[in-house]
Amino acid sequence: MAAKPLKKSRFENGRLRSKLFIKFVMYAIVEIAGQQFKVEAGNEIFVARLAAANGADVEFDKVLLVAGDAGVKVGTPYVDGAVVKATVLDDNAKADKVLVFKKIRRKGFQKCNGHRQKLTKIQINAIA
Repeated sequence: MAAKPLKKSRFENGRLRSKLFIKFVMYAIVEIAGQQFKVEAGNEIFVARLAAANGADVEFDKVLLVAGDAGVKVGTPYVDGAVVKATVLDDNAKADKVLVFKKIRRKGFQKCNGHRQKLTKIQINAIA
């Protein structure tokens, strides 16, 4: 009985050989309103309420990390000269409702409150 030929692996040196996975997308980690977000050009994200109107262009200079074709730049604490540019899509968005339910057992006390956090929807235009 002849031996079966070995099936060629999709992996080469621990990485996929396919050229589909070689394309690298530039991304950055930016601090917006005290929270950190991983962003790429074209992303639409919700952030805490910003003081900007619909259609306004905003820039974020608190960039913690930039990764691209040239390599990875890590700031201490921020990367010098790095800016993330974005456009405000909706300045009046709200998050899902969070219900706060309080109860004291055996006393007949029940209270239910709802809360919706106000958010701003932005689209990332460029990482420079």
